[in-house]
Amino acid sequence: MNILAIGDIVGERTVAYLSERLWHYRRENNIDMVIANGENADKISGIDAQTAKELLSSGVDVITGGNHTLRKRNLYPLLESNKNILRPANLPPMVPGSGYTITDAASYRILIINLQGTVGMEPLDSPFACADRILEREAGKFDLAVMDIHAEATSEKLALARYLDGRINAIFGTHTHVQTADETILPGGTAYITDLGMSGPTDGILGVRSDCAITKLMTKMPVKFEVADGPIQVCGAVISLNPQKRRALSIKRVTF
Repeated sequence: MNILAIGDIVGERTVAYLSERLWHYRRENNIDMVIANGENADKISGIDAQTAKELLSSGVDVITGGNHTLRKRNLYPLLESNKNILRPANLPPMVPGSGYTITDAASYRILIINLQGTVGMEPLDSPFACADRILEREAGKFDLAVMDIHAEATSEKLALARYLDGRINAIFGTHTHVQTADETILPGGTAYITDLGMSGPTDGILGVRSDCAITKLMTKMPVKFEVADGPIQVCGAVISLNPQKRRALSIKRVTF
C-alpha cells in the first residue's frame, strides 16, 4: 500500500491548492492514504475547525498536529468528535482530543501516532515512553503503524526512529519546514525521513513574509507574522509498505 505524507501546511491558499489537486494526485499515484500535518493551516499558526474540515474533504485522511494545534479553541470539539484529527499524544491527558487513531486503508488497519519532541521545545512527556505505551495498549489491533514526530532536533527524530525501528513501519518528521534528503529504510524495515518539509508559499521564509521574519531577527521585537506570497508547493514523501511482511518497501521525497 502507498501512503502520502504531507509536510506542514501553511495558510489558506495552500488548503485551497490541495482542494484543487490532491484527489487527482492520489489517483495518478495510486495513493491509499494521505496523512498531513495541519498545525499551521489557518494563517500561520494553528488550525481552526472549518480548515480541518476542508482538508478532510480535499483528500486528507488524517490530520496530525504539533505545538500550535491548540491555538484555535473552536477546534476543540472537533478534536473530541473526529478520530482522524490528532494532536500530539504526549501532551497532558486533560488536553482535548487524542494523539493517535486506528483507521482503515486498502483493507488494512493503520495505526497513526502523533508525537511532539522535547529537545528545544516544551517539556512534555517523553515521546519514547509515550510511543511504548501506545504500542502496548493497541497491540493486536492494527496491521501497520505510522508516526509523525513533530520536533525541533534532528537528533531526537532519528533517535526515536532507531528506537522504534521494526515496531513502527513509517516515521516522518515535521516542524522545521525544510525537506531533508535523508529518506531511508532502516535495518528493521522502517521507512524514515527527518523532515517532510513545508507545504506553502515558496516566497518568504518558512512560509512567513520575508520582511516580518527579518524584522523579528534583526530587532528582537514582537512582530506579527503573515503568510508569504508566491507560488504554492506541497512537500512530502510517498511511502510504500508491505502489510504482509510489515516492512517498508520504499520511501521517496515528492513535491507538487
